[in-house]
Amino acid sequence: MPNIIEITDFSAPELDIYARYTEVQLLSRHYPEKGLFIAESPLVIERALNAGCVPISCLVEKKHLDTQAKGIIERVGDVPIYTAEFNVLTELTGYPLTRGMLCAMRRPILPSVEEICKNARRIAVLENVMNPTNVGAIMRSAAALNIDAVLLTPACSNPLYRRAIRVSMGTVFQIPWTFIGDKSMDWTVQGIKQLHDLGFKTAALALSDNSVSVDDKKLNSEEKLAIILGTEGDGLADSTIADCDYTVKIPMYHGVDSLNVAAASAVAFWELRAR
Repeated sequence: MPNIIEITDFSAPELDIYARYTEVQLLSRHYPEKGLFIAESPLVIERALNAGCVPISCLVEKKHLDTQAKGIIERVGDVPIYTAEFNVLTELTGYPLTRGMLCAMRRPILPSVEEICKNARRIAVLENVMNPTNVGAIMRSAAALNIDAVLLTPACSNPLYRRAIRVSMGTVFQIPWTFIGDKSMDWTVQGIKQLHDLGFKTAALALSDNSVSVDDKKLNSEEKLAIILGTEGDGLADSTIADCDYTVKIPMYHGVDSLNVAAASAVAFWELRAR
């Protein structure tokens, strides 16, 4: 029997997750056993459940209890299902709910770099990509275009931010990912070396005088390749580019000098896929 609870008190502490906690408070990156995230929409919630994520409560627009949210409600067992009309939920959360449903879940323990790279042939590495929309879009492209894993430097936006999860359409739960290093200096000092030690050739996506085209056959011939993408605006650090085996560019036309990092990632993932 679903544990459905009508919302009558906005100040109830059990609603803090949806109404008053910031993304940073939810994630508790340094205390993963306490960390939470919010999945939005039945499709995304279903993908999170399929990945083994543990729900602790749901917030559902009343009209969706017996329609779009029904299957999810049946799957989550006896966790609290808080419900109200659309305008009440919008006032509570500060934004309209996508497909009328949110689900708060326990943050999963992330695997190690070595674990997710063990059998990988193509991985993506995001260096200081701080926009959660871009992180979500890159994760979606990585999953769609058969990238085996994604590594993020510590300064990146967390893929479990609500916006990143939503933009990824839940693919953050379908492709292995983790952070490489605990501090930004870890990546700067030993990140590329760690990738080399794991058997990867490294390809920095950047414009430089010695860049090779993204469709260069040498790249496709590499057994294991790490595709490294830089932050919005500044791109990759000079030291990262210098330490990589290849500098790779996407040819541009009509005077366009670059692509958004999410768009560039999709082009690179397709061209550099394992064959």
